[in-house]
Amino acid sequence: MAAPARPWPPPLGAYAEERELFRLLQNMLEELLIHKPDDPIQYMINHLKQNNDDAPRICVLGPPASGKTTVAMWLCKHLDAIRISQETLLFKEILALTREAKMYKERKQKIPNALWANLIQERLSNVDCIKQGWILEGFPENQEQAWMLQSSGIIPRHVVLTYVQTRHRSAAPFTPRILFCGPPGSGKSLQAALIAQKYSVVNICCGQLLKEAVADKTKLGELIKPYIDNGYPVPDNLVMKILAERLNALDCMTNGWVLHGFPRDIEQGEQLQKSHIIPNRVFFFNLPYESIMERLSQRRIDPTTGERYHMTFRPAPAPEIQVRLRQNPRDKEENIEKRVETYYRNVKELEDFYEDAIYVNADQDPHVVFEFIESCIIKPLPCKKLKSL
Repeated sequence: MAAPARPWPPPLGAYAEERELFRLLQNMLEELLIHKPDDPIQYMINHLKQNNDDAPRICVLGPPASGKTTVAMWLCKHLDAIRISQETLLFKEILALTREAKMYKERKQKIPNALWANLIQERLSNVDCIKQGWILEGFPENQEQAWMLQSSGIIPRHVVLTYVQTRHRSAAPFTPRILFCGPPGSGKSLQAALIAQKYSVVNICCGQLLKEAVADKTKLGELIKPYIDNGYPVPDNLVMKILAERLNALDCMTNGWVLHGFPRDIEQGEQLQKSHIIPNRVFFFNLPYESIMERLSQRRIDPTTGERYHMTFRPAPAPEIQVRLRQNPRDKEENIEKRVETYYRNVKELEDFYEDAIYVNADQDPHVVFEFIESCIIKPLPCKKLKSL
């Protein structure tokens, strides 16, 4: 019978606990078993030089719109770690395998699990991830991907699971008809673009639609051209004709749409309804006056390149660019004030008209706003009790 293991002498045990030697030995043993290096001694020396045993290694997993991005960004901010997601790997990183993965995306083919694992392994081997740690968002999505990560030596220390508590989602067909209302600068255009990109709905900005009609020299475009050229509001009946024609087009009827810039008052809302254009999701964006001013009054444009800048959030990268920047007259404080005043003069009646509308705090990070909107789009609306006849 083997003799029982002798306990460490108290002084040695206290020394090892104080300096976390037991944890260090455990981490090194784990790394050796995972990577199986040819030269374990040199591998351990390199591991000690990296001094990254305390760096976070976290996976944030969950269903769509469950807040994965919000949680991942919060963790990155508080832990000073690097956020890695499928989006960042494909569009914000320059890696050896990025081009290959993008080719699958462009062909609308599924990116192989092995390629994802190799792409993640390549990114996590960079110095910033080794030193600061990483937050891997939305991956692995299934058991096969998890095995591939493990076989590549990527093993998180923590896994965060997010979830959405909601009613059962119906399998019935659902065509999104989304309406965004909000003051200028509240982010309607950005959120519409994000929703359109992810869900392949048609992004319709009313103002842009009118400009396109003029540029295409359509019959209605010729009628509204004098109003646009002279800076006058286009009559509602002309706007409605152009808008109804676009919203009844095949792509909008098939894929759905997200509309912003119309209606601006109760009369326009009623005209939409009379034309049988009825949104099934309406969002009102709320943004404090000070934030509106900060966002809009500091916007600038480079007349040479057309590039847009912001004096605080995205300043010009060089002095020679800074000196040639110009401000759109619409972004002068007195004009912003008029637009905001017009919006709030009409919005109360519009809110009463769309009684099932959802209200959005737009004074947040755009990713947080997007996840909230997305969760409201994919989950069923609360059931209404039918009034007895």
